[in-house]
Amino acid sequence: MTTKRPKTRGIAILGSTGSIGTTALRVIERQRERFHVAALTAFNNAALLDAQAERFAPAFVGLVSNGAEPHGPPWCVGPECLVEAVNRDDVDIVLNAVVGAAGLDATLAALARGKRVALANKETLVMAGPLVAAACEAGGGEIVPVDSEHSAILQCMAGRPGVDVRRVIITASGGPFREWSAEQLSAATLEDALQHPTWRMGRKITVDSATLANKALEVIEAHFLFGVPYDQIEVVVHPQSIIHSFVEFVDGSVLAQLGVPSMELPILYALTYPERVVDSGVPAFNPLACSPLTFERVAVERFPAFALGVQAGRTGGVAPAVFNAANEAAVALFLKGRIRFNDISVAIAAALDELGTGPGDTREAILRGDHAARRNVEERFGC
Repeated sequence: MTTKRPKTRGIAILGSTGSIGTTALRVIERQRERFHVAALTAFNNAALLDAQAERFAPAFVGLVSNGAEPHGPPWCVGPECLVEAVNRDDVDIVLNAVVGAAGLDATLAALARGKRVALANKETLVMAGPLVAAACEAGGGEIVPVDSEHSAILQCMAGRPGVDVRRVIITASGGPFREWSAEQLSAATLEDALQHPTWRMGRKITVDSATLANKALEVIEAHFLFGVPYDQIEVVVHPQSIIHSFVEFVDGSVLAQLGVPSMELPILYALTYPERVVDSGVPAFNPLACSPLTFERVAVERFPAFALGVQAGRTGGVAPAVFNAANEAAVALFLKGRIRFNDISVAIAAALDELGTGPGDTREAILRGDHAARRNVEERFGC
């Protein structure tokens, strides 16, 4: 008598040609008995998307940019392809690896349909944490974080209620400028900013790691994911990137999640949670090779974007959306060589001063704040 194989779960990967998307496809290829690729979307890299579609044969392929030239069979073209992908009946899990605010509507749509969102698009929660929580409750969906730091917190909490948690400590590598002086930072180039010491990521998130804006986004995300007050979330610099987060409980016990700096592990865990499955993607842990493990305080005086973001989270309302949008706009200008590295935090501070108050309780209010912040940055630098 033969045993019927269990049905594999369909996955939609939004942002499949980016760093997280390509890594996720490597993970899924090793786990074909559990998962299949049901949908792929990319922003404008049509050539790589075509190659991925050929290899994984998804039923749906979407290209966000109307200006990109589609390859292969007819594709869905335009921003609406993100929501169309997650709404498909053959999609069980949505891996949202879209960069920036563009991922918001897809997350809300997936949660409204009761699906799991493996969330690498932290901006979704930063911009609209209360809206996302409401969509989860109304639709019966769930969010499982993909960020290594939040995956670590999830694993350490292991289902324990938030009331048991005294403190969450998120680690930061410190980025390429950890040891740079303020004078050196004023002359930092794009090439310098993209030389991350431990992680290989997309250009935008690599710059966010250089300014430490990324850690502010992670603090806000942790607040919404785990219901931990801001006063109980801390960040510490850990240059080796081996410990991804700590959770301290009310009895004084502290748990930490360790692992080599590879996104394959948190991606796999987000897809299989709460189970753990055999996988060969991450090498065996060698504590001797990782030693020593060191920790430092965050130099907020040299990385003002971090403090600006955490304060925006504490302020609430539209402030987190303004912070996120101003940062995205400023980083885009820096990547184009239009502004200097230190101008990124200057742009964020100015946008928050002018636009960082007001309610953020509706999608419309959040998007108004987002658009206004982007215009503010572009007009400030004459774009």
